[in-house]
Amino acid sequence: MKLKTWRDTERIVVGGGMRGSRVGELAIGRTEVMLRSAGAAIALRPIRNDPDEAGLLGGAHLCPSWMFQGHDSILALDIGGTNARAGLVALNLDRAGGLARAEVAASEVWRHRDEHPGRDPAVARILAMLETLIAQASERRMRLAPFIAVGCPGLIAADGTIERGGQNLPGNWESDSFNVPERLRAGIPRIFGQETQVAMHNDAVVQGLSEAPFMRDVARWGVMTIGTGLGNARFTNRGKD
Repeated sequence: MKLKTWRDTERIVVGGGMRGSRVGELAIGRTEVMLRSAGAAIALRPIRNDPDEAGLLGGAHLCPSWMFQGHDSILALDIGGTNARAGLVALNLDRAGGLARAEVAASEVWRHRDEHPGRDPAVARILAMLETLIAQASERRMRLAPFIAVGCPGLIAADGTIERGGQNLPGNWESDSFNVPERLRAGIPRIFGQETQVAMHNDAVVQGLSEAPFMRDVARWGVMTIGTGLGNARFTNRGKD
């Protein structure tokens, strides 16, 4: 809160494993009391959705919702330092509230930390998880968009490489020659006959974006994730004009 970029932040949502227990929720509430007693007028809230699902739901906000016209679902990935989670996200754009009503219709989870795989086997396993979800979407007659949203630890460069912060991932993900979006597009070049598009951002940013529909009453807000690692992101809402 002393950083210039976080000045005037009105609310912080706390996600990651910290949110997943009653003890964690009590700690979040106690921290808010301590901050206010120290003169920091800020609200701390547990993230609204289950943190495992929030990391998938936030992916729907990585591109404008109008791009999903004619579709009712997307694929999302949340790659963490312990687990890799893939999800089939139902957008529910036909319901009031738009993306605020999105939900995880199906998911695949792999605890890679127990297996210590190399980078290439890890990517192959993730692709297999996505293929399973594509098959499920077909069985359910869902109109799956040709889009994969990815949340990943670290500082993500504009070209899709990971500059730093990926040390907990299986293998060397910070190599200049390794590009997650490119590998996913190569592994799944088309979804339901359409060319696959991939968007990737920092996992804390993506988890925070799941709260975007519920943060319209404040101008500046942030997210802090407490899991295998620590992550944070600060957001500023655009004006209505």
